[in-house]
Parts: sequence; structure tokens; C-alpha cells
Amino acid sequence: MSITDEELALAAARAGAAVVRAMWGTSLTRFAKSADDFATVADIEAEKAILGVIRAARPDDAVTGEETGRTGRDGAERMWLVDPLCGTLNYAARTMLVGVNVALRTGSAVTAAACADPFTGEVFWTDGAHAYVRRDAGAAGAAGGGGNAGGAGDIRDAWGGGDAGDVGDAWGEGDTGGAGDAGGAGCAGEAGGAGGTGDERLTPSAESRLVDVNLDPPFPNAPAFRAAALLADPGFAERFRPRVVSTTLAVAWVAAGRRAAYVTDGHLRDSVHFASGIALCQAAGCVVTGIRGEPLHTGAGGLVVAADRETHRGLLEIIARAGR
Repeated sequence: MSITDEELALAAARAGAAVVRAMWGTSLTRFAKSADDFATVADIEAEKAILGVIRAARPDDAVTGEETGRTGRDGAERMWLVDPLCGTLNYAARTMLVGVNVALRTGSAVTAAACADPFTGEVFWTDGAHAYVRRDAGAAGAAGGGGNAGGAGDIRDAWGGGDAGDVGDAWGEGDTGGAGDAGGAGCAGEAGGAGGTGDERLTPSAESRLVDVNLDPPFPNAPAFRAAALLADPGFAERFRPRVVSTTLAVAWVAAGRRAAYVTDGHLRDSVHFASGIALCQAAGCVVTGIRGEPLHTGAGGLVVAADRETHRGLLEIIARAGR
């Protein structure tokens, strides 16, 4: 039986995540991409694994990969967007905050997408209509190859596997995020959502008040908009709690109710980094616009994705004030 696009996205993301998990803690060769950016051998091998899965099932589809660039015919109706390891600097520094992103753009819309967390075994995915999380109970326990990686994996397992990324929040933050982070917790046995066996429907929530802000370049709207300026605004501190995890896994967390919102600058059309997370948030019912409240990929660009309209409206007010 032919595999569906959403199941293919899931399989491809899982294949990449398996490589990322297996190479964790090993000595990683680095390949410079610019003066302040690099890929590792894990990025490259994970992308190979992902592309192998996609090409075996959809040989005629075009693909844009973070490391290998674009392949396939120009003007292809179907384009896979692949970011094999979002959070390379985190990963190279042995910090378990990364995501593996696979999305399919059909025409102008993303119709299937998956974002995998290699260290919890969670894959957030969408068929373009609804958003779910699927959990692999064996993945978290396997995050130990490469010597001293096992200890870090045990830390994440000890937090229950629901929002393991908030281990990063707990280090030095003094706040694990409250009820919003717990929203995604649970075990595979609690699943059984509409997506199928082992799938749980994603439900956005602003309860945590945690807002992830991307402070990595580029900043095309500077100086009128600087993401860092949000953190200095008194109104932001009154309403929200900042987080900076430096991986687009945090965008998926908005769809899952583990973040109230996510904010970034940048031109994000066909972004291998953001396509999956944006699709997940749209399917989950989040409010998704550019940084000026305009429709996505228009005007100033950027991204404000929020769990509800009140949170979104509050962030737009702060952004407008900070840009004056």
C-alpha cells in the first residue's frame, strides 16, 4: 500500500532523528558554512537518511535540504523542505535542544509536516488539517551512544518525557514553566487521538506565559524591529516569561501547549527551519502572522505565533512599542 504524505513526513523525520540520536556525544567533524555558522557530520548524515526515505517513496518530488540544497525540476508542484538538525550549535555543545524538520509544500501550502525531538522520541506532525504528537517509547532510553551522553539522556528522561526541552529552561532559570509545559506530558498509552493509534491531538495553551524569542540572525527588519528589544520592554516582563532555546522545536511547542508564543524576524517563505513548525501551529489552531500582524509572508515578514488571540494581540502591542 502506498504511504501517505503525512506518514512519509513522519518516517523521514524519524530516520533523521535516529541518526542525530546515534551520533550524540561523539566527536563531530565541523564544516564551515560562513564566518559564524557551521554544519556537523551529524547534520549531513541525518539529511542523507531523510532524503533516502523521501526519494524511495516519492522519486519525482523536488527537495530542498539545509545541507544539500535543492534537487528536482524547477517549478515543481511538490517540494519537500528538510532541516535535518535545527539547533546545530546546541547539539555541538552537547545540549539536547534540537529538532528534525520535514515538510511538504504542495503548490503554495504545506500539506504535511513533521518535527521530531530525537531525545524524547516525540514527533509532532500534521496532515494539513489537524496536528498531533506521536511518541516512540524506545527513543529516549536510546539517547546514550557516544560515551557521556547517557547521563544527559537520563536527565531528560527524569523529567517525564512530556516536555523534555524544558530541562534547558530549568538550568539557570529557576522555573520549569508551570502547567503549560505539563500540557504535553503523558505516555503513549494515553494517546488514541483522531490521527491514529499512538497519536495525541495537539492543543495550544497560553497558560505557561512562556514566549520563545529567536535571537539568531538574520535581522532584516532591524533597527525597526529587534527581537532582543522585546525582552527589555517592561510590558513583556509583566505579561510573559522569556525563553531562548535556539531551535525551531520551540515553534512546535506552541502547537503543543508548552509555549504561549514564539517570535522571530526573517523572511520565512519555504524556510526549511520554520515550514514544519508553522504548519503544525496553523493546523492546531494557533494565531499565526508576521511581526506586524500582517498575513504570513507579506509585508515586513517575520513570525508571531501565539496560542490564542489575547496573547497574540499583547505581543503585537509590545512589538509596536519597542519599534518606536
